[in-house]
Amino acid sequence: MEQVNGDTLAAARKVIAVHINYPSRAAQRGRTPAQPSYFLKPSSSLALSGNPVERPAGCELLGYEGEIALVIGKAARRVSIQDAWSHVAAVTASNDLGVYDLRWADKGSNLRSKGGDGFTPVGPALIPADAVDPAGLRIRTWHNGQLVQDDTTADLLFPFSRLVADLSQLLTLEEGDIILTGTPAGASVAKPGDVLEVEVETIDGRLTTSRLVTTVEEGTTAFADFGAQPKVDDLQREEAYGSREAAGLTPEAEAAVGPALSPDLKAKLESVATATLSSQMRKRGLNNVSIDGLQGTRPDRRVVGLARTLRYVPNREDLFKTYGGGFNAQKKAIDSVNEGEILVMEARGEKGTGTVGDILALRAQVRGAAAIITDGGVRDYTAVAGLEMPTWFANPHPAVLGRRHIPWDTDITIACGGATVQPGDIIVADSDGILVIPPAIAEELVEDCIQQEKEETFIFEMVKQGNSVDGLYPMNKEWQTKYKEWERQAND
Repeated sequence: MEQVNGDTLAAARKVIAVHINYPSRAAQRGRTPAQPSYFLKPSSSLALSGNPVERPAGCELLGYEGEIALVIGKAARRVSIQDAWSHVAAVTASNDLGVYDLRWADKGSNLRSKGGDGFTPVGPALIPADAVDPAGLRIRTWHNGQLVQDDTTADLLFPFSRLVADLSQLLTLEEGDIILTGTPAGASVAKPGDVLEVEVETIDGRLTTSRLVTTVEEGTTAFADFGAQPKVDDLQREEAYGSREAAGLTPEAEAAVGPALSPDLKAKLESVATATLSSQMRKRGLNNVSIDGLQGTRPDRRVVGLARTLRYVPNREDLFKTYGGGFNAQKKAIDSVNEGEILVMEARGEKGTGTVGDILALRAQVRGAAAIITDGGVRDYTAVAGLEMPTWFANPHPAVLGRRHIPWDTDITIACGGATVQPGDIIVADSDGILVIPPAIAEELVEDCIQQEKEETFIFEMVKQGNSVDGLYPMNKEWQTKYKEWERQAND
């Protein structure tokens, strides 16, 4: 296939971009347009695969958006929808880059925020338009090697032919012009040193553009004081990352990274028995803090970590079409779990399908997750059980997620195995069970557990010596006095 080269870029007199076109993106943004809307990008923003792009000095939010680009092959003016596709020469991959830090200055035009040099890489190969069904294309984006966008053109809000015909009503699309056709959900923010890749292919995999590669560099030249300066707020962070949760702006998301589980507290929690923790929580009136009915892949493992949460809702086919595909909530949860955290899934106790399989479980392990806990099924059981990272689950099941579930929310309060779990709760799990510990009581709780286990060690020794449990378990005043003497001698 023909490759995108300097001549391709030179032939583009204008670059036109569509705002929202994928249902998944519309759902993410919370608005579905009735008609397409557009903005222009300068042709000087075009770049080839392999070229780096600068995040301008002083900017925080360089957003990326994998897109399918249409290359116009012959001039189009007032063409019909039926005839429009014949005016397209080729499709290729593109990345609609922009800095949200400058959005405030050109909110309508996006000129400065989206028009920087190198902000529209395209390529590397051109797929002939007459060789493909425009509704049969797939687009994927990788951020540092991790798949973050994955969607098809099967259910676009505005099919490609409609875009070409619509634009041609008022302006002439000239040979070489490029139309960026919108981005699916999963677009986010890149930092210096990151590598972004975008690929467009036919759904059957027959034809592909190969991966468009862009490396982000840190700009070194500050903006002059006579122009607009970079400026961001939480709204821009939310829109750049795709959601308040992804940007870490909700109380639940903030709780997901705190309060910190200090190494000392973690070590103490690991040292005491799950049964002891349960006993001490019961003394505090907490009787509904165990996740019940699950089995573990690694009964030899004991894990302690902070909870991250994921909620599934019952499948409804129209909603799954919007929320189930691409970089959905399940994949976001897996791809954001951090070192030592435990991903807890609410599957409503539904055992008739899988809620995690081998690839996503492996991804969680690679990210350093301490465990996965789900009150639903597990697919690819043998592979999941073979991982070092333990998974607790209701049962193995071969069916895919969409049979019974839609991945819906992350880092919110959920229910799992009969227990309420919030992001930031402390999870202790082993072969004896799974406990949910409110972080506010953890320090006091574990100290009381340590003391209880010292007393139980004394009681065990006394019983071993032939003493009756009457008055010893629990200890009356006489035995308490003997215990204190035993403790004093042990500490000498």
